[in-house]
Amino acid sequence: MSRLYGEQHRKLQDTFNTRSMADRVEELVCRTEFDEGAICFMQSVEMFFLSTIDHQGRPTVSYKGGDAGFVKVLDNTTLIFPSYDGNGMFFSMGNISTNAQVGLLFISFETPNRLRVQGTASISQDPTLLTHYKEAEFVVTVKLSEFWVNCPRYIPKMQKVRDSRYVPREHCETPLAGWKQLNLVQDVISTEDVKKAEKTGIITIEEWMGKVMTGAEDA
Repeated sequence: MSRLYGEQHRKLQDTFNTRSMADRVEELVCRTEFDEGAICFMQSVEMFFLSTIDHQGRPTVSYKGGDAGFVKVLDNTTLIFPSYDGNGMFFSMGNISTNAQVGLLFISFETPNRLRVQGTASISQDPTLLTHYKEAEFVVTVKLSEFWVNCPRYIPKMQKVRDSRYVPREHCETPLAGWKQLNLVQDVISTEDVKKAEKTGIITIEEWMGKVMTGAEDA
């Protein structure tokens, strides 16, 4: 019995005569425990994409980033990652709190390489977990269902230019998010952030979008 395919997949596989190939792919690459290669890869990346399910049953995807090592594999079926300060929507975290099913897509554009993880997630503010990450609001724990490595043939090869200045790091102050300088949000952000924005400088939406569109480091 397949762990990955349902009737909807089988119908298309039969239409294109790929059922045997799909079964071979699952047989060769689908795993239920992280191996050394997967662990090293996930702990080396600085980003991945997280898919969660919202209250209407819709799939959503968000970007998660940090310094290499921000994804930590605790054992061969468990990984954790931080949820840092965002825009206050708590979309992914809220989704996980009511539907634990998640998908994670890890990509290296420099190698290139990619790995997919399916699992069940939970969010926690357990101080023991939070000590792993400076300024994390939550730590997400993912229990593995399946993972597999995907063919990298359509991934463009790219070169990294710089680290994100906004990733919380020890021994330095994390800069205020650029959008929190907007004059349009000063009445809804925290008092502490208002003080930081006043010190950094209040800007208009046009000024911020100009920074975003030109790739300014402080966008």
